[in-house]
Amino acid sequence: MTPPKRPAEIYMRFLQLADALRGLPSLEALDPLEERILSIVALATQQDERLSVRDMMGKKELGAPATVHSRLTSMREKGWLMLTDTEDTRRKQVELTQEALKYLDKLSKCMLKAATLS
Repeated sequence: MTPPKRPAEIYMRFLQLADALRGLPSLEALDPLEERILSIVALATQQDERLSVRDMMGKKELGAPATVHSRLTSMREKGWLMLTDTEDTRRKQVELTQEALKYLDKLSKCMLKAATLS
């Protein structure tokens, strides 16, 4: 393969690989807001931060609390997120499922592959 003419080509290759990954049968597809929620939960997980449902609903950049709550419910039904108990039984912690973690592992491999094709 010829080297990229510009760095943006690496990113475009990654997008192509990621699109192919999304086409594989595993978890149901996410809408753009759910993709953003996935990113927020993944980053919090990586930084050992705990996010509750209330924390997520309070994030203004995600929209109205009712919208966020419905998307969290949708993502749980699709198998991307799970809610776990905390010391306060009224608060639930938002966490990635094992399937979501596997998806992120595959996505990172797409990123590495795109970068090494140059």
